[in-house]
Parts: sequence; structure tokens; C-alpha cells
Amino acid sequence: MKKLWLSVLLVALLVLTISPPAVLAKSDGPRQVNATDVQIVKKVTLHGPAAKGGKTVPTAASGILGDLLSNNAKKYAIVIGINDYPGTGSDLQYTVADAHEMSYVLTTTYGFSAGNVHELTNTNATKTAIYEAIRAVKQSAGPGDEVVFFFSGHGAKGKADDDDKNNVDQAIVVQEVVQGTLQFAFIWDGELVQWFSDFKAKRIVFVFDSCLAGGMAVLKAPDRVVCMASTINSMSLEGAAWGGGHGQFTYYFAEEGMEMTKADVRPKDNQVTVEEAFDYAKANCKSQTPTIADGFKNDLLP
Repeated sequence: MKKLWLSVLLVALLVLTISPPAVLAKSDGPRQVNATDVQIVKKVTLHGPAAKGGKTVPTAASGILGDLLSNNAKKYAIVIGINDYPGTGSDLQYTVADAHEMSYVLTTTYGFSAGNVHELTNTNATKTAIYEAIRAVKQSAGPGDEVVFFFSGHGAKGKADDDDKNNVDQAIVVQEVVQGTLQFAFIWDGELVQWFSDFKAKRIVFVFDSCLAGGMAVLKAPDRVVCMASTINSMSLEGAAWGGGHGQFTYYFAEEGMEMTKADVRPKDNQVTVEEAFDYAKANCKSQTPTIADGFKNDLLP
């Protein structure tokens, strides 16, 4: 088993990094971001068995519930999963299943209205469509409401003029129609900071199941929680071994942790906070290191 995991990661590090050109945004959508030295760091699809989960090690959860939403508060989500990238060499198998799982958990476990969950997958998950979904939620979500942003797919790094001071930027890899052709596109960390900078709703949960996800810690702010499947320099895995086909982090975070309530340990009260779900995922993920940037006081129950 150990040799299998090491082999997967070695192949990923040596082979699964490519350098596409930066993509210009559409004029009627997000602004143009120029980037150089762009490298896509692909999520690794594991073929073979995975270690069984079931344990939890409290690291983020305090065991104390923070402020709860009022009864009349509304909940909104943008949920993204991309299996089908431009070409064939970058396709994934289980990220759309991740998106479906996250939407399912939000609507069945946490009371999100299906009409307030914007799920974007495959060719519908363009940079412009994601930008417009965020803008729509921004216009609807008021003070006291809650927002969830979830992404499962590839990550990238490069030098982008995305209005931050980072020497190296991280991005989530999406797509865009450029001159009639679907091409790779990137939503840089600084762009996401800008897109979420003037929300009236301050209570926001970000979940990234991608390589280099740790770079999204820049989204941390008071009342926000950022859960990331990997560090700023490491890989993220998916495979059939996790629930028949999921990202490793999403499976333990959303399916086992939240839906099956296996993360409910601190305290054991039949409800799972974001921090409990993160702790459960971190304890069970192998060959990747989930990270969290938590600006919420005590623990956040969605």
C-alpha cells in the first residue's frame, strides 16, 4: 500500500504538470487577468484500494458552537465540479460526483434550498458562469445569511496580475469559451478575494478539493472558514475507492463526515460543524495534507 501511494505521487509530480497559456476573460464577464509561468497541477486519480477511514483527531474543532443562523436567515451555495477539461489528457473522473455530493449534503443535512444552490459542472463551469453565479449570490445574500463556495478540480500556480502581492499565485482551473473554442481558464486567488470582498453576508464557507489548495487561505476573514484539501505545494487525490468515486477529501469531509455524521465527536450532538468535518477528513486523508484557515469564532454549524 505504501509503495502504491508513493508511486502515485511520484508520477504526479514528474508527469502531471503542464504549462498552458494564460486565458483572457470575456469582455462582459470578469476582467482580464494576465499571467505568466502558468502550470496546471493535476489532481491525481488513484487506481487501487485506499486505506479505510473512521478515525478523527480534533485539531480545528473547539467543541463550542459559535453563533447560529437566525430562523429567517437564507443559505446560498456555489458548487463546482469539473471532470471534462479541454482535450483529453486533463480529464478527471470523480469531481462532478464531488459536486453532487456537496449539493446533496447542503440540501438534505443543512437545510439549503435547492433553488439557492448554483451547481456548475463540466462545460457549464466556465469562468464567466462562475463569476455570474457569485455575483447573483452577492446580490441576494444579505447580512445574517450564509454562503458556501465549493470547488473540485485541478489547481494551478503562476504569476498573475490579480491585485495581490504574492510572488507566486494559486488558482482553481476552470474553462472559458475563447473565439468559439473551449480553453483552460484560471480563477486566481486574488480574483476570488476581490469577488468576495464586498459581500453583505459575512458568514462564508470555502471548500477546495484541488492541488495547491492551501494557497486559498488568503480568503480567510472574520466569520469565514476556508477548508483546503492540500497544502500550498502539494497534491490532491481522487479514486473509486472512496465511496465508489470521489475526491479523497470530499469523501471524508462531506459524505462520511457530514452525511453519515461520522465527524460528530466534539461534542457528540447529532450535528456536524465545518470544523468537525475538517478534522475528520484530515485524520483520514492519506498522502495529502488538508489545511484550514478559520476566522469564525468557535465552531460553525452551516
